[in-house]
Amino acid sequence: MSVSGDLLVSVVEGSYLRERREELASFLRSRRERVRPQDVGLAPGARRRTPGLRREELAQLAGVGVTWYTWLEQGRPINASVQVLDAVARVLDLGPAERWHLYRLADVPGVPTAHDADTLPEMVLPVLDSLEPNPACVYNGKYDLLACNESYAALFPPIATADGIERNALWQIFVMGNCPVQTDGLLPHMVAITRANYARHVGEPAWRDFVERLSAESDDFAAMWASHQVAAPMPQVKSFDGDPFGVVNVHTSSFAVIGMLESRMVVYLPASAADAAKIERLCARAAALRVSAVS
Repeated sequence: MSVSGDLLVSVVEGSYLRERREELASFLRSRRERVRPQDVGLAPGARRRTPGLRREELAQLAGVGVTWYTWLEQGRPINASVQVLDAVARVLDLGPAERWHLYRLADVPGVPTAHDADTLPEMVLPVLDSLEPNPACVYNGKYDLLACNESYAALFPPIATADGIERNALWQIFVMGNCPVQTDGLLPHMVAITRANYARHVGEPAWRDFVERLSAESDDFAAMWASHQVAAPMPQVKSFDGDPFGVVNVHTSSFAVIGMLESRMVVYLPASAADAAKIERLCARAAALRVSAVS
């Protein structure tokens, strides 16, 4: 790149960073002004010229330096860690979306995810049911099954009836030996998707413990995990073992679930009328088994 090209890149990057810092400063000021002193245990006082907390009060409550916080809110080019931003967010009583916004504006390298990432929005279950007779489910970033409709449960019954760590597709496949899908390259692809999602959760106990337990139980998973391959979900053609009715071929599509970051709804469309008929027979058999179990 020429000298003039380098200069142009430098100017563009500088403008971008300046705008991001200004946006961060405006956001912090707006959130500080909405916190009433009495909400954080301070006396309201009669001589406050501006609404909300003073900068020095917020800094003291968050356990950060007054000068550092002042510079942050003034949009100066300073670095902010996740831990410090967490302390500021706690004092400002930021919700999950506001915290995410704060981390992004501050451009921190390790953005934590919301604690309620596995809480399904109330309309997800009705949507899954409305997709019948097409199988559909919702998985989170490490393949925990969060919900499914009856057609999906008929395709993959072991996971649909499981609890705890066994309600996880990777655990069912690598540890329990229940792999209903006969598709070349599927397992490395699933592990690669999980590895990509793991980047947002490095250091989180739930993810660390899951990966360690799965690696200890399955040499195949451990080897795939150690390869550090990463991938994103994509449409696929999968072949399910629809015993006793034969192989069921389906086309899969994934859709984001708003507010759940890595979680996605996966819909399985039969590849042919014959495949649709096999799914219907699987569902009928599952319903008959449920009736016989109750009687």
